[in-house]
Amino acid sequence: MSNLDHIKDRIRKLYETNQSIHVCVKLSHPRVNVEGTPAVIKGVYPNIFIIEENENGYPKTHSIQYSELLIGQVRILELDGEK
Repeated sequence: MSNLDHIKDRIRKLYETNQSIHVCVKLSHPRVNVEGTPAVIKGVYPNIFIIEENENGYPKTHSIQYSELLIGQVRILELDGEK
């Protein structure tokens, strides 16, 4: 199993068991900078997953590619302690 498949499997398990996560996102395009914010996984798809965060007082959704977790642009704190 490749690292990417392993990440997809872990996200899918989180989605099925506990959709509430804490996410750190640092992307330049589009400009997103979220640090340790509570979020909810709204959907899991073959190439992306969707999260919704409420950092600025209103719900905002983000589409995240699994590869962004692999290269470190996105961190999910619940996955950091699990290896």
